Amino acid sequence: MANSKVAVVTGANKGIGLAIVRALCKRFKGDVYLTARDPKLGEASVKKLKEEEGLTSHFHQLDITNLQSITRLRDVLKKEFGGIDILINNAGIAFKGADQTPLHTQAEVTLKTNFFATRDVCTEMLPLMKPHGRVVNVSSILSQRALASCSKGLQEMFRSETITEDELVTLMEKFVEDTKKGIHGQEGWPDSAYGVSKIGVTVLSMIQAKKLNEERRADGILLNTCCPGWIRTDMGGDRALYSPDQGAETPVYLALLPSDAAGPHGQFVCKENVVKW
Repeated sequence: MANSKVAVVTGANKGIGLAIVRALCKRFKGDVYLTARDPKLGEASVKKLKEEEGLTSHFHQLDITNLQSITRLRDVLKKEFGGIDILINNAGIAFKGADQTPLHTQAEVTLKTNFFATRDVCTEMLPLMKPHGRVVNVSSILSQRALASCSKGLQEMFRSETITEDELVTLMEKFVEDTKKGIHGQEGWPDSAYGVSKIGVTVLSMIQAKKLNEERRADGILLNTCCPGWIRTDMGGDRALYSPDQGAETPVYLALLPSDAAGPHGQFVCKENVVKW
């Protein structure tokens, strides 16, 4: 099966992730892996797609906050497919707006999953990307709003074309520590742990794209980050504007860019359009 194509979607047993899997099953000429932390929920989603829509996907357990879980999946993909053609990092969490959990706890938990665990997935999986592979990191328009609420100094750092991954990690760690000390406001941070986590995802994607250019310039790999929109999911709530299938449109568009496409690459994309960061 080493010559077979494969797509992997994280956090895919429901919501936008499941909608992405549904769309890829219909349009991608290869195997589609639905991954989820809970095997029962993931396997139930695969079964439901098959029974109700006649769509074939495959399940593999993946807890992105567990490095061993990531490496197990990495090893399976390398052995069975020789690499990865499409990687969509969709898994993420958010506290509800009315949640009374202290900000420092929200910051630690949210960044652990949305930024640090997503980074771990990329660290392990990006070396497996096949030529002309496609990587999509799901961010949010709230990353832009959070950026606008940052101090001028932080904005300059997050928009810097020379920021390194290590420097970004240090900033994300600083946000968590500043919330614990109760000084995040005076240090220039907004009050949104989710927004800051998605700043991290957006900037990380831009850094990763540059790194791919340097290391694998001739391979035609395209890596982007995107906002799926305000989607009716457990995270987005019932009042959101769009359905999960509509939320899947931009991630799937980026995942299925033609093999000869030169871009977008290293961009923040909303509604299939590049948005200035």
